[in-house]
Amino acid sequence: MCDTMVHVAGDRVLFAKNSDRDPNESQLLEWRPAQDHADGTMVACTHLAIRQAPHTHAVLLSRPFWMWGAEMGTNEHGVTIGNEAVFTDQPYADVGLTGMDLLRLALERAVTAREAVDVIVSLLETHGQGGSHGHEDPSFTYHNSYLVADPGGAFVLETAGRRWAVEEVTSGGRSISNGLTIEGFAQAHADPLRTHVSACTARRAFTEPAAAAATGPLDLARVLRQHGTDLSPDYALLNGAMAAPCMHAGGLVAASQTTASWMSELTADRARHWATGTSAPCTGVFLPVSVDAPTDLGPAPTDRFDPDTLWWRHELLHRSALRDPAASFPLFTPERDELERGWFLDPPSTDEAVAHADARRRDWTQRVNRAIEEDRRPWYVRRYWRIRDERAGVPELATAT
Repeated sequence: MCDTMVHVAGDRVLFAKNSDRDPNESQLLEWRPAQDHADGTMVACTHLAIRQAPHTHAVLLSRPFWMWGAEMGTNEHGVTIGNEAVFTDQPYADVGLTGMDLLRLALERAVTAREAVDVIVSLLETHGQGGSHGHEDPSFTYHNSYLVADPGGAFVLETAGRRWAVEEVTSGGRSISNGLTIEGFAQAHADPLRTHVSACTARRAFTEPAAAAATGPLDLARVLRQHGTDLSPDYALLNGAMAAPCMHAGGLVAASQTTASWMSELTADRARHWATGTSAPCTGVFLPVSVDAPTDLGPAPTDRFDPDTLWWRHELLHRSALRDPAASFPLFTPERDELERGWFLDPPSTDEAVAHADARRRDWTQRVNRAIEEDRRPWYVRRYWRIRDERAGVPELATAT
């Protein structure tokens, strides 16, 4: 489950997305250079190999560790895309391109947002979408919608099987979540039950007005970190804390966790991007990143705890702080917010930002572990996370640093 939003103004486009997936499904930032490819070359996507394009553009991706495709990303031309799971009345294919594959293929092959929409539509009609989209549950699959932006504007592209609809966003705010939204297409193809369980209507009721009111990256960060009316997530027995943009897992029927976040500011003369490379933006740090400045973030993470990876180092803070957000967040978020404010105005290099954030995160984790003695979440949430910690081999939070 996810949320993506844009604000289209006369001189710039603001873009933001939370990627919500299984809690141990780590996500990595990956830089891929522009490349020329020999005629007849094939590209192996997540479940399907297709013919490669003669030239692919340089891209920066945020992708689940086990997928070829990406949840969100940008290319050297400023085309920036986020995708959403949607549930429809059309059949789900056993084999096809995943929504994340289609997103990456569009970034690699398109110079403008309109071209990116055309790439996705053409590939969708040719190859279809399908296959497993789930990490914990390989049988989990869905169809996809997209917010596709560039410095000139944005498009909403929604799909149901091989069917699709497009809406251009020329001004103001627009958001998409886990339900179809384009008038006519939504009424014809939505699956009402699964759409309801995703809690997408509640999230869009917040994200779309917030996108319309956003004036810059600071506003976008606040939206992506939103838990609702309280500092702490509001957990429901059925689906955990899925009713707010900053999503936290723990439901007995449906559970999803924000595993990475992204923001962009796109103008005619430059594109600026910030990404967490970690879960839970409420505890994470937005790092300045750029397509043309690849950064070595160490080994790629998997679904097993590895302190050498950025994503899992952050989990020590995230999983400890969420035991009692009301007590833990004041110990580090004011310092984190002040750090980011400077980076939004005058970004350092990604290397510098990563090193500085890592040093601060170690200190914040120690503060939280010393201060938080009790897990105040509901019993079913505590049980849910105990199982995920055991599966991933996460060390005891009270002693980890």
